[in-house]
Amino acid sequence: MTTDQYVIEAQGLRRTYAGGFEAVTGVSFSVVRGEIFALLGTNGAGKTSTVELLEGLAAPDGGTVRVLGHDPYRERAAVRPRTGVMLQEGGFPSDLTAAETARMWAGCTSGARPTGEALELVGLERRADVRVKQLSGGERRRLDLALALLGRPEVLFLDEPTTGLDAEGRRDTWELVRTLREGGTTVLLTTHYLEEADSLADRLAIMHRGRIVTAGSPAEVTADRPSRIRFLLPEGVAAGRLPLSLRAAADGRRIEIRTHRLQQALEELLRWARESDVRLEGLDARTASLEEAFLDIARGAAQDAAQGIARSAAQDTAQTETAGV
Repeated sequence: MTTDQYVIEAQGLRRTYAGGFEAVTGVSFSVVRGEIFALLGTNGAGKTSTVELLEGLAAPDGGTVRVLGHDPYRERAAVRPRTGVMLQEGGFPSDLTAAETARMWAGCTSGARPTGEALELVGLERRADVRVKQLSGGERRRLDLALALLGRPEVLFLDEPTTGLDAEGRRDTWELVRTLREGGTTVLLTTHYLEEADSLADRLAIMHRGRIVTAGSPAEVTADRPSRIRFLLPEGVAAGRLPLSLRAAADGRRIEIRTHRLQQALEELLRWARESDVRLEGLDARTASLEEAFLDIARGAAQDAAQGIARSAAQDTAQTETAGV
């Protein structure tokens, strides 16, 4: 991969807020042209702080960032006309209609596409004459996206793009994002919908406490986590009859098997069921999901926090006892 194929490059990014809190701690990743890259993270992980650096809304306190070969903060004039940004909240004048809002935004956008075309892309053409304050939350998100697309961006930043959308609206947005990628647009998105990241992203990174803790394709991120098999045993069939090699965990009739050899384990289970004349109710077998990988990281974060509190309490106790001697 040559350097000029990277549309977004972040190397050792750091961002520190007042009081010395470091929200972004040495983050590095790159995004190639025509790729959808998802940045995920637990609450407070630093993903919004990172995206703001990529968008040029702030300068990093350390490290470097390049978008389309330029520093997005110091060379904003070279980057901004070629990028589209969809923030979590647009903050548009509530008394303007959707069409008026789009026309106003187009007046500030170089080479803007027709506003009617932008509204049609996001399914708002029939709501063009409705005031912003009368649009639903999901429709406002669609308007946010329409304005981000006005300039036919080469790079599109999407911050929680489908929040507030119903299931149909979410799927329509996914299809639009895929169409944009096929047209050569590079997309970086943040989302709390793990299904969304799993469905859209070519690659992703998961952040925790200002750092990237894992990155790769969705398949690569979940590859080292076990698959699972779940089912119900019939009444009167004890879990102890299952082959020991399956290492099944039982909760009454509910059985769960976790394995890195899904096909072999499933074959062994089905062979046992056939030979034992046992019907497995609700049989469900699947590989590890992105949600499971994310929850593992979140649980690790909670354990780290609990250990930190315990260490702090122990130190306070030791200091108190020392002071009392």
